[in-house]
Order: sequence, then C-alpha cells, then structure tokens
Amino acid sequence: MLAAFSVSPSGSGHDDGSVHEAVAAAVRVVRESGLPNRTTSMFTEIEGTWDEVFDVVKRATEAVAQFGPRVSLVVKADIRPGHDGEIDGKVERLERALGDVEE
Repeated sequence: MLAAFSVSPSGSGHDDGSVHEAVAAAVRVVRESGLPNRTTSMFTEIEGTWDEVFDVVKRATEAVAQFGPRVSLVVKADIRPGHDGEIDGKVERLERALGDVEE
C-alpha cells in the first residue's frame, strides 16, 4: 500500500506559526523506518504493508503530539495488493504518458 499523510500540532508556539520542528520529528520516524518514502512541502508518502505503514503513521503522530496538546492527521491510501515499488512506479508511468502526449 501507498499512503500519503500530513501530521502537525494545532499550534507551535512560534510567532510565525511554523510547525517545522514537529514535522521534522514525524519525518525522522518515517525515514528511520526503512520503508520507501518521500516528503514534499505538503505530504509524506510511505510504502509498505498495511501494518507497517500504519505503525509508522501512528509513531509519527505520537512524535508530533510532544509539541502540543492537539494533533491534526490527514491520510490518503492506495491499497493495491500484489504491487510493490509503486511509490516510484506510479510517477514513472505518469512521466512516460506525459512524454507520449508531448511528442
């Protein structure tokens, strides 16, 4: 399965509202998991089994909870049994399709 998630505390204590320290704690958990992952400006994507992915999402959420009394979590999942390597495969297929269209 692939999951894209975003987790942040409801407040940061910073005048500018930045939550980068809390997000860094979550991303650290993801990267240390050893599962394929990538982080963009809005979401972190992770690939693995249902249990692996949601264990990491839970631990990342717990890491963010240390930064405030309330946490927001958004998760989107693509559950496709029997398909591995889709964190890159989906993007590669898209790029090939774009190349076909532009030619």
